[in-house]
Amino acid sequence: MRALIAVVLLALASSALAASPRLDELLKQVKESQTQASQLNREREQRFLRDKNKRQAMLAEAEQDLAKSKARADASRKRFDAAQREIGELKQQLQERAGDYVQVTAAVRQLAGDFRTVASDSLVTAQVPDRMDFLEQIADSQDLPGISELEQLWYLLQEEMTEGGKVVRFSADVVDEQGLRRPAEVVRIGTFTAMADGRYLVAGDSGTVLDALPRQPGWSLSRLAASFADAEDAIAPALVDPSRGSLLVIEGEKPSLLERVNQGGLVGYVIILIGIVGIVLAVAQMSYLEVVGRRMRAQLKQVRVPRDDNPLGRVLRVFSDDPEHRDDDPELLELRLSEAVLREMPMLERAQSILKLFAAAAPLLGLLGTVTGMIVTFQTITVFGTGDPKLMADGISQALVTTVLGLCAAIPLLFINSLLATRARSLVQILDEQSAGLLAERLEGGRA
Repeated sequence: MRALIAVVLLALASSALAASPRLDELLKQVKESQTQASQLNREREQRFLRDKNKRQAMLAEAEQDLAKSKARADASRKRFDAAQREIGELKQQLQERAGDYVQVTAAVRQLAGDFRTVASDSLVTAQVPDRMDFLEQIADSQDLPGISELEQLWYLLQEEMTEGGKVVRFSADVVDEQGLRRPAEVVRIGTFTAMADGRYLVAGDSGTVLDALPRQPGWSLSRLAASFADAEDAIAPALVDPSRGSLLVIEGEKPSLLERVNQGGLVGYVIILIGIVGIVLAVAQMSYLEVVGRRMRAQLKQVRVPRDDNPLGRVLRVFSDDPEHRDDDPELLELRLSEAVLREMPMLERAQSILKLFAAAAPLLGLLGTVTGMIVTFQTITVFGTGDPKLMADGISQALVTTVLGLCAAIPLLFINSLLATRARSLVQILDEQSAGLLAERLEGGRA
């Protein structure tokens, strides 16, 4: 502002120098300008003072608000600290009071997990599949279980024990041998055995469905399952598997008789053929000896009337058919009788030599199959090593099966051959006795 006044004065001075007649007027204007400037300065000072008082009032008000806010913050901080201390004390009290309950909760979760494993393999789960969801929830939950959940868990445990002593029928999904899932009527014997349509069932992976055994047990056990399912009596025979399906699986995996025979290979077929042929020959010869024995016993009752349908009758005809030799000496007659007996012996002792051969050859063939099976086993070990025993099963099976087949063929043939030999000797003994009797009778007649 002072610079402005100076500029105005300079301008006035310049004008005064330029026009001296106007100096008085210039002086007057300068005074007026000074007066106006002084008035403006006073007005500015008054406004400044007024503004300063307002700012001081506002500052005092702001300081009061700040003090109040600090007081409220201090009070809130004190309340927060008090609340934190109270929470800590409450947590400590909760831990002290709920210590036993936490242990019980951990035990409940462990029990639910263990029972979930049992239920997944239980046949009862297929009847009540909803319990698996509940057991999953209890076993995996981190929250404290409520009274209703504990009661439900107790009920499921009691249900498992109760159902273990019942025989019930119910509808459930069954997965057959082809992997097809379909509903079926299931008969369950406790927690041990389940069957449907004459087939035995085991619990599936989740336990909510039942799987048919890939290989059912033998015909007798399958028939027992079908008859038990159709039984109307209060008591009926049934198969109970205490292992809950493991023994049934093992029983089903056992090879059938035909599969056992096939494991023997070509050597096994030869042994079986030898056994069958030997049995047929033995049965035929035994039948022949039985018929001959009956005829010879009938001939013994009529010694004076010989017949040609039996060896004894043909031997007796040595005297009657050739009258001109009746007067021969005893030695010649004895030779003729011995010749007649010897002529009958081949038919009586028929098949014994071939049976002896079969009985001796069958074990040797079994030994041959054993050797070939072991060769196959060692070849497999050479190629694949001993890591997987299943790869060696074919060779070992062939070795063992052929040995068994050889013994099974040889032992009956030995007994049958011995029986045939005994039977044939008894018939030959009758011929010898009767021929000796005839010879003795002839000698007595000659002496008379």
